Amino acid sequence: MIVLLGVVVVILGFVTRRNPVLVVGVAGVFTGLIGGMNPLEVLAAFGRSFADSRSVTVFAVVLPVIGLLERYGLREQARRLIGRLGSLSAGRFLTVYLLIRQITAAFGLNSIGGPAQTVRPLVAPMAEAAAERTAGAALPERLREKVRSYAASSDTVGLFFGEDCFIAIGSILLITGFVNSTYHQNLEPTQLALWAIPLAVCAFLVHGARLLLLDRQLQREMALAAAEHDLPLPKENSK
Repeated sequence: MIVLLGVVVVILGFVTRRNPVLVVGVAGVFTGLIGGMNPLEVLAAFGRSFADSRSVTVFAVVLPVIGLLERYGLREQARRLIGRLGSLSAGRFLTVYLLIRQITAAFGLNSIGGPAQTVRPLVAPMAEAAAERTAGAALPERLREKVRSYAASSDTVGLFFGEDCFIAIGSILLITGFVNSTYHQNLEPTQLALWAIPLAVCAFLVHGARLLLLDRQLQREMALAAAEHDLPLPKENSK
């Protein structure tokens, strides 16, 4: 059980807001060393894991493609498209995207969305345009970043809670394999997937409500920003 101290390293690293890659790397090395592996064995384990999971480097191919699409007006076209949907606010749009992301993830289509290929070039600009149309003015940079963070959260929450409803996802297979081999149970992936459905529904209701409340927050903060902008400047003391 001492090897579980590596989890403590991960928690401490995230709490102190260190670089995630550095935290995970240090935790892996620490876990290997206290588990009785020598430095060469730890390095070999890292190499084998990287070779067995080469798909994680697909982002290196996706990012240049997204960059070219943005250079030729992908973000502007996305903003133009959302401008034609007059009744769709930022919160409603992100709620619809959250639902679509959860449903597609539940069917194993995880690669359809993502921060690099969907949120940054499409979802975030469309949410910003919807918020600006509703407010009738350009968003301040602080509110623009807030809309972008909510766009990223809709993708993350939808994927995280939706993918567990798919029986062939890696996390489900890992849990069933570990439980069956360690505790000599006969747990089926279908059982875990079925129990994940109520959790996914609850996640959609909770985060969907937060997204719908985003519109009111933006209106209130835009009104405060406008009021602060209209305040007279303080007069200098004369001597």
